[in-house]
Amino acid sequence: RMTRAALFAAMRFSDHPRALVRGIDATLALRQRGVHRVLTAADVPGERYVGLIVRDWPVLVAVGEETRCVGDVLAVVVADDPLSARRAAAAIDVDYEVRPPITTPEEALRPDAPRIHPQGNLLGRSVVRHGDVEAAFAASAHVVEDTYETQRIEHMFLEPEACLAVPGARASDGALTLRVFSQGQGVFDDQRQIASVLGWSPDRVQVELVSTGGAFGGKEDLSIQAQTALAAALCGRPVKCTLTRPESFRLHPKRHPMKLHLKLGCDRDGRLTALRARLLGDTGAYASVGAKVLERAAGHATGPYRVPCVDIESIAVYTNNPPSGAMRGFGVNQAAFAVESLLNRLAARVGLDGWEIRWRNALEQGDRFCTGQILHKPIGLKKTLLAVRDAYRGAKYAGIACGIKNVGIGNGMPDLGKALLTVDAPDRVTIRTGFTEMGQGLFTVCIQVACAETGLPPERFAATTDTAADLACGQTTASRGTTLAAAAVREAARRLRADLDAGRSLADLVGRRYRGDFACTDTTKLGADVPNPKTHLTYGYATQVVILDDQGRLARVVAAHDVGRAVNPTLLEGQIQGAIHMGLGYALTEELVVEGGRVRSTTVNSLGVLRAEHMPEVEVILIEEPEPETAYGVRGVGEIGLVPTAAAVAGALESFDGVHRRRLPMKDSPLSLIHI
Repeated sequence: RMTRAALFAAMRFSDHPRALVRGIDATLALRQRGVHRVLTAADVPGERYVGLIVRDWPVLVAVGEETRCVGDVLAVVVADDPLSARRAAAAIDVDYEVRPPITTPEEALRPDAPRIHPQGNLLGRSVVRHGDVEAAFAASAHVVEDTYETQRIEHMFLEPEACLAVPGARASDGALTLRVFSQGQGVFDDQRQIASVLGWSPDRVQVELVSTGGAFGGKEDLSIQAQTALAAALCGRPVKCTLTRPESFRLHPKRHPMKLHLKLGCDRDGRLTALRARLLGDTGAYASVGAKVLERAAGHATGPYRVPCVDIESIAVYTNNPPSGAMRGFGVNQAAFAVESLLNRLAARVGLDGWEIRWRNALEQGDRFCTGQILHKPIGLKKTLLAVRDAYRGAKYAGIACGIKNVGIGNGMPDLGKALLTVDAPDRVTIRTGFTEMGQGLFTVCIQVACAETGLPPERFAATTDTAADLACGQTTASRGTTLAAAAVREAARRLRADLDAGRSLADLVGRRYRGDFACTDTTKLGADVPNPKTHLTYGYATQVVILDDQGRLARVVAAHDVGRAVNPTLLEGQIQGAIHMGLGYALTEELVVEGGRVRSTTVNSLGVLRAEHMPEVEVILIEEPEPETAYGVRGVGEIGLVPTAAAVAGALESFDGVHRRRLPMKDSPLSLIHI
């Protein structure tokens, strides 16, 4: 029993954002009481570099290599208890040659800038162009142009990164196996990457989701799973690792800070004519999904409006700052803040209010979106505008903004939904899916669908996610969980229902497995040279109004969202309420401060997250315009909930004091009286 007792791991992080590691001396650490082993890059038997798209992120930085950020892991200590592991990690002596960090994208793009990665400092470029923009601007009655900046944001999920890896029974060939309990947003990506680090075949690693205590995109990338699994494999004992909050802040990717330069034109009636946009994103030390974030920002830069001529370019640039990656909204929040702000300025030029200029330009069925996709299916955007019109026009100080957000990854990538229903006992059916429950209620929706299709009561079902069955369907991201999982569970449940309708009971069906699959495989890459591109499966639409009182304080938010079909209205409203809380903080108070590549925000209190007492009244209005291509007509709302919020806050503040604010968070506003 003692030999199987769990050990605990702690990480030794880099002291510098950029430095050559000349030596790692673990002598003092190994002398510490209770220490079993210190792991370094030399102990990695397989691939040392991991990544969801680009393999550029080392799980352990080797001697002779340069660190790229303060989240780099140099060594892992394995000990009898967490305190001993942390003390020993602090005792590891690292010999550095400290080098100046590159901390801005502009600096990183200079021809003489040191290369953060061998391929250079430009991670990715996305371009959307159609129509003659110059001619359209020349013919426009009004043209406005400006630069906007958004800040770096921490996800602040409640549960910091944690992992447990347990050596299992040896395979038939005598090879060791591992069972890994992960809090990641994609257990199949975890399995693939952990196996590559160990140099094993993936079937030797089983990853099981422990329902995650919040994620918002911050747990898509591997954090500590590979190092924990490596420690368990080499020590032959279960190993658990949990990060402290400051460690979490420095390790996982954040929301991209961006600079957005936009030029927007309209005719004398306020109808948009052209947009030029140049977007620059600081993607930090590693790729993560940063190129896709800037791609999504480019593909949504017009907002949910008809713009005949566009010239959009976005780039993601490596720096020595902490990585930037997926966070709720995935680049669209930043683009929305800029384009909605310029739209307000055009409205003033034309003599329209904020509602009317949006109504005149709002996308309708049959219109062509920014990416070139013709929106053949019903769109509820104008219904959301109608739902908030009276609230906006009836308020003394109010701001309004619309939002659009893709549902599904799209852009030429398959969107898959997979589910497996297993009858485990006469009174129990297990629902397995490849998607992640991270507090959004996905498992509840899966059980709802199974109940609706089979007629069985909810207590018969349990939902889980693991790699035991081939259900790989990508990360739980892009507002795709409910949309794709519901379709797959529906198909599987209908197969079970067919057997039940044939007169068989669950007792008769014990051991039977029912699979369901959904696939959208006809999307095209951004900028694809095809007549009618389809960049995404579908989109969500929203309009939000932020109302201030006579002192310029938050009084009320009205949020109208086209959700397609409300499968669970309570969960939906919770999603939108939570998103608005994040959006208000994004607009007014939140920022993860990084100076010289070092994270200065080290406590939850220092992030500027709005407390409950700062939340205004929020009215959520659900518009149901069913989506014909999805199960039950659903549209995901996980991300769009805060796409319009910051812009609506900016508009409300401008209506109050006449100041057009160009940078988030807007700490120079009357709402800076909010003390966190």
